[in-house]
Amino acid sequence: MRTEAIDRVTLVFALFDANGNGHLDPDDFELMSSRVTAAAEGSDAAARARMAAAFRRYWETLEAELDADGDGRVTLEEYKACVLAPERFGGTVREFAEALAALGDPDGDGAIERPLFMGLMRAIGFAGPNIDALFDAFGPDEGDRIAVATWIGGIEDFYAPDKAGIPGDRLVDAGV
Repeated sequence: MRTEAIDRVTLVFALFDANGNGHLDPDDFELMSSRVTAAAEGSDAAARARMAAAFRRYWETLEAELDADGDGRVTLEEYKACVLAPERFGGTVREFAEALAALGDPDGDGAIERPLFMGLMRAIGFAGPNIDALFDAFGPDEGDRIAVATWIGGIEDFYAPDKAGIPGDRLVDAGV
């Protein structure tokens, strides 16, 4: 497993620990879901509901795969083991990526504009300069938009244990 992948997942764990208690639990995913859907300017109720469902599935997958003692919590070490195992978590990541990208494309034209991308990523908790660097790495068009498929693929790559030098690494790089 690549160090870059561990760094990416460690960052996401810290962001998803939305209530700051040092572990993941259902409350974290409800809080994160409310933040992200609130930032989804122009998205309809169905897209917001899809995102909320993706957050719930994310938690349910973690709990089912990792919470062996049934305490309703997932630690960082448990999280790394599951999220960086595509065979165990790939479907959940795909569902999450598609739901998030749909929020970024409320008009359904297949493109995500920078301001909405920035708002959604800030709602998750990523830093502004890092979000800008990521968007630029995705190669926006002349209208400062990226393709929905590009973002979905970028999210999937972010969770891939064998990937390095990907656009998503810009979210972790403190030098950005």
